[in-house]
Amino acid sequence: MNTRREFLQKVTVAGTAGLVGVRPCRVTAESPPETTELRLIKSTSSCWAPQYVAEDLLKAEGFTHVSYIDMPVGQPVSKVLTRGDADISVNFVGPNLIRVDQGDPVVFLAGAHVGCFEVFGGERLRKISDLKGKTVSVTALNGTEYVFFASIAAYVGLDPRQDITWVVHEPDEAVKLFAEGKVDAYLGFPPRTQELRARKIGRVIVNSTTDRPWSQYFCCLVTGTSPAARETFNDRWPSAERGS
Repeated sequence: MNTRREFLQKVTVAGTAGLVGVRPCRVTAESPPETTELRLIKSTSSCWAPQYVAEDLLKAEGFTHVSYIDMPVGQPVSKVLTRGDADISVNFVGPNLIRVDQGDPVVFLAGAHVGCFEVFGGERLRKISDLKGKTVSVTALNGTEYVFFASIAAYVGLDPRQDITWVVHEPDEAVKLFAEGKVDAYLGFPPRTQELRARKIGRVIVNSTTDRPWSQYFCCLVTGTSPAARETFNDRWPSAERGS
């Protein structure tokens, strides 16, 4: 917050500039994108909400036609982009990095947001290190929940491959099992995390919105692979690099 002295200094400088005839220069408008059609992937995840909110902003940038395609079940986002079915999409950073490591030609254009997930623990879990010998439910081995959860476990010195028993369930079933005490921990995304808190089920062990180091990293990135997306968005985000 500005102090009274700082406020008066700024007003004085602005007034002096006006008296001597100094005027701000008009910023040159950016040229319209080379590609005016943009296809994004549609997902039921609320973490992808920014790309729906951004539709009007994208049109203001010069994209005359913005469309959304359904996300194929079980398909990595990078594969959908590589096939040319879509141009860009929000995607979770964990699976993104794995696909890049496997050779997918992914371009990370920008960070989308932080604070996707929360880890809930049951009665036997007070901290992440207590996960040793415990059972955790995920939707798929090497899927989004697994990658985030394994990273957190490894950060505190656990070996995710040996110290934790992983079971695979759909999200609703995983929540049910956690509520019944049949699994020890659950990593979830909105709105399920809010529902657990409202029902007073378990306790929050890690909140990626507030707990370091996870709160310091993007949990979702804007990703593109097609040449048109790369050319168009690299003009606007020059720092975008392939696979970084």
